Amino acid sequence: MGHVFSLILSREITEEESAILREAGCAGASFGTDSLPTNADVKVTKMDFDDTVSPSLAEAIESALEAVKKVPDLSVPGLTVPAVPKASEEDQDENQNENQNENQDEPVLVGEVVQE
Repeated sequence: MGHVFSLILSREITEEESAILREAGCAGASFGTDSLPTNADVKVTKMDFDDTVSPSLAEAIESALEAVKKVPDLSVPGLTVPAVPKASEEDQDENQNENQNENQDEPVLVGEVVQE
């Protein structure tokens, strides 16, 4: 499982526009019809992502937002990111130990404090 999120677009899109979005980097997105959260009478397109390529969630979202800019008169009035459970203390300790092991080969900067 990668970086999971959804974009609500400002309107329904055409097949041609979905092709533009796929070519612009949203190839793995699934498209569906939804309603605007602020007005249930307005039909819009919802794009669901499970991005396993981007190194971070922020980069995955930024990439999707940039792709939407390729379609004229289209915007993103809604973004949904599911909550991620907080890591247990054991997982946090394990991640900290991994980070320390990765940094062991890096040089250490040594200096002294000079009082003025």
